Amino acid sequence: MNIFLTYTVLGLVIGASYAIAASGLVLTYATTRIFNVAHGATAMVMAFVYWELAYNQGLSNWLSVLLVVFVVAPLFGAVLERWVIRRVADAGVGVTLVVTCAVLVGLIGAAEKIWPPGVHQVTMFFAGHGVVVGKVHVSGNDLLTVGLAIAAGAVLYGFLTFTRTGVAMRAAVDDKELLALHGGRPHLMAAIAWAMGSSLAALAGILLVSARPSDLNYISLTLLVVNSYAAAMAGRLTSLPRTFVGAAVLGLLNAYASGYLWTSNAWTGFREAIPAIFLLLMLLLMPQAQLRVGRLAGVPGVRTPELRRVGMAAAALLLAVVVGNAVLSDVNVNRMALGLCFAILALSLVPLTGFSGYVSLAQFSFFGVGALTVAKTHSSAPAAVLLGALLAAVAGILVALPSLRLQGLYLALSTIAFAQIMDSMVFQNPSLGGYGGSLTTKRLDLFGFRFTSDKAYAILAAAVFCLVGAAVIVLRKGRYGRILIALRDSPAACATLGLNPRVARVAVFAGSAAVAGLGGGLYAGLQNQVGSSNFQFFNSLPLLLIVVCAGVTSVTGALLGGMLLMALNSYPSTQAYLFLILAVAAVGLGKQPNGIAGWLFEMREHPLAGRLGFGSAGMARGIAAKSAVPVRENAEAEA
Repeated sequence: MNIFLTYTVLGLVIGASYAIAASGLVLTYATTRIFNVAHGATAMVMAFVYWELAYNQGLSNWLSVLLVVFVVAPLFGAVLERWVIRRVADAGVGVTLVVTCAVLVGLIGAAEKIWPPGVHQVTMFFAGHGVVVGKVHVSGNDLLTVGLAIAAGAVLYGFLTFTRTGVAMRAAVDDKELLALHGGRPHLMAAIAWAMGSSLAALAGILLVSARPSDLNYISLTLLVVNSYAAAMAGRLTSLPRTFVGAAVLGLLNAYASGYLWTSNAWTGFREAIPAIFLLLMLLLMPQAQLRVGRLAGVPGVRTPELRRVGMAAAALLLAVVVGNAVLSDVNVNRMALGLCFAILALSLVPLTGFSGYVSLAQFSFFGVGALTVAKTHSSAPAAVLLGALLAAVAGILVALPSLRLQGLYLALSTIAFAQIMDSMVFQNPSLGGYGGSLTTKRLDLFGFRFTSDKAYAILAAAVFCLVGAAVIVLRKGRYGRILIALRDSPAACATLGLNPRVARVAVFAGSAAVAGLGGGLYAGLQNQVGSSNFQFFNSLPLLLIVVCAGVTSVTGALLGGMLLMALNSYPSTQAYLFLILAVAAVGLGKQPNGIAGWLFEMREHPLAGRLGFGSAGMARGIAAKSAVPVRENAEAEA
């Protein structure tokens, strides 16, 4: 009985921390309809700010908490809303998710620069104090966490329900113009909501690190707060009471699983996947999304090239790789091949996100399925790579089938849950290279030729990218591609025409996962070994950010995105500059949904480019001038 009571108290304390973090998510979403993926990163940064003030600058713990929670965090939230969120407030779910992913990646990069890896430890509040419940000792820090969670929930509920400002914040979601006509200030309400959400994230981060007096970690603390996604979904991102109940249930499940499940590696992975499983169950219990009827919400895409230009571009890429093999060092040739493998992974998002509008944060999981298949088969035959692509396609179907009732944000969150489950239960499995281990792989053997050198492998990866890219372009020009575009622009209009969106979704998820698995199989051969750290869920966040900013609607954008992802992994000194470029591109997605590639294509159409002989306009005039010469000669001859 005492053991059960011990785990119950532990679960309620964990649930209280989740409840505080989840209430911030619910607040920002309920008042602005933007899901803040960077909520966990905000908690992590504010925990580091607390450490800086209290342990590095010598301020008292309580003064540091007050400064962080009531000054630094609200100011950060208000500035974030004013200069980032407000610019994409009217954009789609995909754009807002990408922008908040950019904030998350940027905050982690900033934290690593400001507080380099080292000793950043904090101590518990009220250390040495507590009460005894039965025979269980409840520490002062645990009592503080539970008390603050109850107080925060009560104050927040009363503020949103009974105060004029709280009612105006909720009204801003329904009709900003009507609120403004009644004297309200929608932008001010949004700024207040984000300021309060950041304060709650800061409080949750400080309580989490104080409950676990160990060294602060950039990624683990961010992912701890990600568990609050599940609690927020229990309240359907609108109800604070249901959110707190969901947080308590999730905390108890975590505690009971730690105490009563077996300690084998398989069960360890299951315990770590409990928040993701809980999130997936909450999403599956959501009511089916209704088709919205209204004007067509078309998104302008890039011009689809003719097949002749596709062939010319493929030849140019292969020539560029050959030249790169001749002039680059061995290390940079390996990096070029790595960038091409990542480009194939990025290409998997073009039909899924670029054409269909579905946001997936599980692409690295499909990438890992292909890589691990090649590693476990210990084969150099192309059949191993194709088998990895097939198994990845099956995984894509497993993601698509349970979430057929979900749309937009909820579909994206279901892919997060799947990626976390794969990370905890598959990739962290020691037999598959988990827990610091790795598996060796072999280079591909095609028609008796062994791609043992990085130069040959770079050419192979470039050829595969060209073939898959050409297939994606053919898909876009065909009937199925037009169906995907139509389903993205107006599902309601497609339903009236008798199109079945479910079949199209399952097919596009399977195809996208197969392409990612193909890239993973090539990646495994290039690296000669793979491990669990290569395919963590967190890697899918910068992937989505980079590819969407580079241009998720075009093959050119996928190639650029793969190279940027390679640079992010291979050149740590350039990360700050890459983050700056991506942040600017992410904010500009509201005006240019085709990303950097879209801007490059626009430059080709600029009149100045035409006068200089570049771009499609200049090429058209050049062709016209050449065709006019024989006409003039014939005319003079006839005269």
